[in-house]
Amino acid sequence: MPMLTTPETPHPVPLEVARSGQARRRGLLGRDGIDGALLLSPASAVHTLGMRFPIDVAYLDRTLRVMTVRTMPPGRIGLPRPRARHVLEAEAGAMERWGIRPGVRVAVQDP
Repeated sequence: MPMLTTPETPHPVPLEVARSGQARRRGLLGRDGIDGALLLSPASAVHTLGMRFPIDVAYLDRTLRVMTVRTMPPGRIGLPRPRARHVLEAEAGAMERWGIRPGVRVAVQDP
């Protein structure tokens, strides 16, 4: 399984990668939570319509540098972010624990 790290992440985070259109559309819908994070690639916007829990959303540029992070409750539609090429999703509160904030570059380690 791929892992996500940052210079401040205390330990690698399990990462699911949604590369197909169907996987990106499905995202975290129908789940009660996630152990780790989900990377939507390519993507520049997300929604939480039909979600069962609030999520943290990080918009990443083409170099995987975090542009912005926000928490979205269920039932919201996020606006597309110019220059965003990837979106990272996790349970609300996780990104702060992992040190993911604007300006930080994330790394994806594929086994």
